Amino acid sequence: MERPSLETELKIPVPDLAPVREALQQTRAELVHPSAREENVLFDTADGRLEASGRVLRLRRYGDQRLLTLKGPVSYQGGIKMRREDETLVADADRLQAILEDLGFEAVSRYEKDRESWRFGRMAVVLDHTPMGDFVEVEGPPEELAAAALSLGLDPDQAVRGSYPSLWREYRLRHPDQELPSDMVFRQ
Repeated sequence: MERPSLETELKIPVPDLAPVREALQQTRAELVHPSAREENVLFDTADGRLEASGRVLRLRRYGDQRLLTLKGPVSYQGGIKMRREDETLVADADRLQAILEDLGFEAVSRYEKDRESWRFGRMAVVLDHTPMGDFVEVEGPPEELAAAALSLGLDPDQAVRGSYPSLWREYRLRHPDQELPSDMVFRQ
């Protein structure tokens, strides 16, 4: 049985993903998954028990993958985000969602992004295009994150704290004139 892992990452906003993609290509990083729409649904109880405990229950659709993830409370060491993560592949996401709802969980938020995944040495690097802008996530051994980010032309001191849903809430507050939806989804 696979044990939960410790997710350690930097999430860095960038004005453009192209220079990072070029840096990855120049370092001969391996493209693991070309850009594809990723759809995420977060679940919680009606009283918000998971959010109150700092945990996240997420069902993700990405390319042909369906994943259920349980994340533990977040801590930060500088800009490095750390949290326990337990994840498993799911054969039927719609059926699993129905099971979660039968157990008393409800979908509380959704978020989308176009994600491109790379392998860079011991690092996983993802290029995310979201409705609020572009981000690069560098995930791997915490002692190597800053050096990996720098080698891709990124400033680790620019790493942001927060999940995409929390960053979206902040973005909506800063842009009240845009009448943005509560979920971080692309407008059709």
